[in-house]
Amino acid sequence: MSDIDDWTGAARRVYFALLAAWNRQDAPAMAALFRERGSMVGFDGSAIDGRTAIETHLAPIFAQHPTPRFVAKVREVRRMAGGQTLMLRGVAGMWPRDADDLNPELNAVQTMVLSLCDGEYRIEMFQNTPAAFHGRPAESEKLSAELREAGRPPT
Repeated sequence: MSDIDDWTGAARRVYFALLAAWNRQDAPAMAALFRERGSMVGFDGSAIDGRTAIETHLAPIFAQHPTPRFVAKVREVRRMAGGQTLMLRGVAGMWPRDADDLNPELNAVQTMVLSLCDGEYRIEMFQNTPAAFHGRPAESEKLSAELREAGRPPT
C-alpha cells in the first residue's frame, strides 16, 4: 500500500520521524521532512520559514544544548483538500536527558500540516504549542500521566 492510499499511516510516519530526528539531535534529517518552503513554529514562538532555514536554526541548538527527548501520542489525522493535504494533531512531552521523569512544563500540543509532493507527504507547517492549561492544573497532570504511559523515549 502506498502512502497515498495509507494517508493516516503516512502522516503518523512523518510525525514520528520528525520527533525521532529531534531526539537524535539531527537537524538535517528534521529539515529533510519539510517541503522546500515549509515552516515551523517552535515552543518559544520562533517562526522559521524554509527547509534550509529550519536546518540552520536547529543545528546550533543541537550542538549547544542537550535537548530533552520527545514522547508523543497522535490525537487525530484528518484528510483535507481531496487528500492532497493532511493535518495531524498530537500531544507531546519531553524527558530531559538522564532524567527519571518528563518535565510537565515542556508538554505541548503539536499540529502538523502535510501535502503530497512527488508521491510523498512532506511537512508544510509544524507548530509546537505549550500545553500550559492556565488555571487548570488537573488537565496538566492528566496529560503528563498520559504521556508517561506512552513510555520513556529511546536514548
